This record gives sequence, C-alpha cells and structure tokens, in this order.
Amino acid sequence: MSEKLWRLTVRDDFSAGHALRHYEGKCERMHGHNFAVELTVEGNRLAPQTEMLLDFKILKKALKAVLDALDHRLLNETPPFDRINPSSENLARHIWQGMEALLAEHEDPQARLVRLHSVTVSEKGAQSATYLETR
Repeated sequence: MSEKLWRLTVRDDFSAGHALRHYEGKCERMHGHNFAVELTVEGNRLAPQTEMLLDFKILKKALKAVLDALDHRLLNETPPFDRINPSSENLARHIWQGMEALLAEHEDPQARLVRLHSVTVSEKGAQSATYLETR
C-alpha cells in the first residue's frame, strides 16, 4: 500500500553582502546578492478541520523570521558566518537549522508534524545550492 505524502513550498529572498574565504577569484572580494530562498516541507497527515498540511502563512512567517537575521547584513560579520564561509551551501544549511528549530517549537501542532524536505538558496537564477537531510 502506498503512503500519502504532501509537499508545500514557499519562496522568499534577502539581500546581503559577503566575501568567500579561500576562494581564488572575484568572489573573494566583498560583493552582494539578492539571494532567493525556496523552502519545502512535507508530511502525510492533513489537519482534520482544514484538510491542509500546514497554512502557508505559518511557513512564510517562519522563513521570514530566519531570513530577517541575514537581510541587509554583511554575512562575514554575522554569526555563524563570522566563523564559517558564507557560501550558498552554508546559507542553505543555516536556514534549514533555523526553520527546524522554529517549526519544532511552533504553537500550531501541524507545524510540529511537518518535516523539512529541502532548502535551496540561489545567488542568481542560473545556479543554486540545495540542502537536505536524509533520515
């Protein structure tokens, strides 16, 4: 018997400056991006009353809270990127970790039931980095 699965995706963006450490090329110098972020969650139980996996506004508000800490910042001076390279790969993992914590503590029980599927960060439309954890 097959298992039912729903996925929800929300998108947002933030603007920030960074310099990639130990990179040989122009990106080692300070520069900025309008980073695009795509967050996908999944789950197999819809809320009984609404028949929704999770209200999109809960996901959007949580993602906005995580991104606000990065928006219009010099990432190299913003924890944890004052210690680790502010690459798209590390940004995606950082956003994952922030979302994981917010959803786990959310007052809406449906938020605690969904699982993060992936976080994708794009510096430009042509390239992106995706972070996910397999269980």
